[in-house]
Amino acid sequence: MVLEALLNPRKAEKKPWELFFLGLIYASFSFLMSYWVFRDYISMAMVTLTTICSVPLIYNLFTLEAGKDDMPKKEYWLIKEHGRALEAFTFLFLGFVTAFLLLFILLPSSTVESAFSAQINTISKVTSLIPTGNVVQGVTGFIPILMNNLKILIFCFILSFFFGAGAVFILTWNATVVAAAIGLFVRNSLLPHISPSLATYSQAISLGVLKYLTHGIFEIAAYFVGALAGGILSIAVIRHEFGTPEFKKTVLDSLDTIALSIIILFVAALIEVFITPRIV
Repeated sequence: MVLEALLNPRKAEKKPWELFFLGLIYASFSFLMSYWVFRDYISMAMVTLTTICSVPLIYNLFTLEAGKDDMPKKEYWLIKEHGRALEAFTFLFLGFVTAFLLLFILLPSSTVESAFSAQINTISKVTSLIPTGNVVQGVTGFIPILMNNLKILIFCFILSFFFGAGAVFILTWNATVVAAAIGLFVRNSLLPHISPSLATYSQAISLGVLKYLTHGIFEIAAYFVGALAGGILSIAVIRHEFGTPEFKKTVLDSLDTIALSIIILFVAALIEVFITPRIV
């Protein structure tokens, strides 16, 4: 693709913020194509098309990261180096979220209900897991939230291991869900206002972003780390024979990366259960 030629993996790691605009372009283009061709299935078609657009770049990033394991460096250096890829992934994700959020806010209600039907249904199910009462209820709600997030993490790792950049679909799906959650919050906040001003819009969007990205950015970071671990291990299986020092080093790096993702998810679940419900 032309965009991959203009923004290769090495450039993406040096200037990760450019991936934000790439995410905007991919998500917007995918929505328009879905609305034009797959109007009855927009909610999933736009996720699929965004994934297809992103796979070449993500796979090349995985390949670049896997190559770092062959360098004679310490483990802590490798984790630090993988952080560059995580930063690039995060900006790409934020580009997705921004594009889908703008669509959710600006499009007519009837179009939004059709285009984000699957996402809205998912949000209603997840919301039922989040406690709104005292600390005891919070502790009770923490376990199902963490278990659900760990399930998604495992799914990301498995998809990434067997299909290279396959986990991009799950990550893109989560971007649409986060955008829909923020969009619903913004629309509900604007209901009491007959003709909301720009300041009212800005306040509603800011609160919505704070409410859902406070924990959401940690969750997505964990999923990206898990996907990165699966992608690195997948490429190692292809490149190296079992039992070689290079393969063992890559497996150890992958395990360290998975452990880091679990820690991040634990923090994200704490924020989602005890902090997010208090942001009004």
